[in-house]
Amino acid sequence: DIVLVKVETDAGIFGIGEGAPAEFITGETADGIILAIEFLKDLLIGENPLNIGKIHNIMDAFLRDNNAAKAAIDMALYDIRGKVMNAPLYKVLGGDADHFTTDITIGIADPKEMAAEAAERVAEGFNILKIKAGSDPKRDLAVIKLIRETVGDQIRIRMDANQGWTASTAVKVLNEVEKYGVEAVEQPVPFWDIDGMAFVRSKVNVAIIADESVFSPSDAVRAIKANACDMINIKLMKCGGLYKAAQINAIGQAAGVECMVGCMLESKIAITAASSLAAAKKNIKEADMDGFLYTKDPGIKGGFTLNAGVITLTDAPGLGLEIDF
Repeated sequence: DIVLVKVETDAGIFGIGEGAPAEFITGETADGIILAIEFLKDLLIGENPLNIGKIHNIMDAFLRDNNAAKAAIDMALYDIRGKVMNAPLYKVLGGDADHFTTDITIGIADPKEMAAEAAERVAEGFNILKIKAGSDPKRDLAVIKLIRETVGDQIRIRMDANQGWTASTAVKVLNEVEKYGVEAVEQPVPFWDIDGMAFVRSKVNVAIIADESVFSPSDAVRAIKANACDMINIKLMKCGGLYKAAQINAIGQAAGVECMVGCMLESKIAITAASSLAAAKKNIKEADMDGFLYTKDPGIKGGFTLNAGVITLTDAPGLGLEIDF
């Protein structure tokens, strides 16, 4: 379940946002998100919605973590900002481009089923596959081999181990899958094992993407200082919205570390917000914006289009979404 938020100004302009619970990653549930938003509402009513930095300071002062709840409020505020400026959010955030290529995720299943799904997605036009892994190293190797044989050499492949390996296992697996053209892996080791991730990075040629290890700007500093990653996966539900997501990207850019933008199981609201950031910032080189394909569509129109793996954003103001509240 997702939680939708509507923020309305005294001038009659409203913004919409979304909190998507991912209890196994952020520890939040839909009920918890609702409680957090109800608590924050009383602190924020009367504040200028354009003062997004100040609003984040208030939220952080009174409520620790609860980042999906904060993200819902944050993206509604950015929706308002875009409407006030009469500009689409990707232009408000930087305007580097209005489109980008996303990968598509292949979830863990029987290896033959995964290979068949990969072939179907390639036939739909996707040219970047993210293969879920981390449950069994031998099986992970067999899956990558089979998928590469199925889709051919022109399709880009990266893996997501979801914290599933030890550092030593990660080194063995990644050195094996390199011959199949695997270009990167997300979070090969547990989130807390920054030293282990740095060790893996020093022993393999496959790029290391920090995901669960980086929730906040300070986490990004820690991972970069440890030489633990080649790229950072930014997710709005991890960091609390666009405001801090942009900070994480700026830290990466200043340190020479590229970023990508990913997602949880989210509707078009959060995917539009994250996609606007992905298009807006030159340092964001990759995207994993497929979460909305696996969620129930609550009748949201606009925001963006997806065609053959390319997301193109609307030029309507703000998020550019139409939803019946």
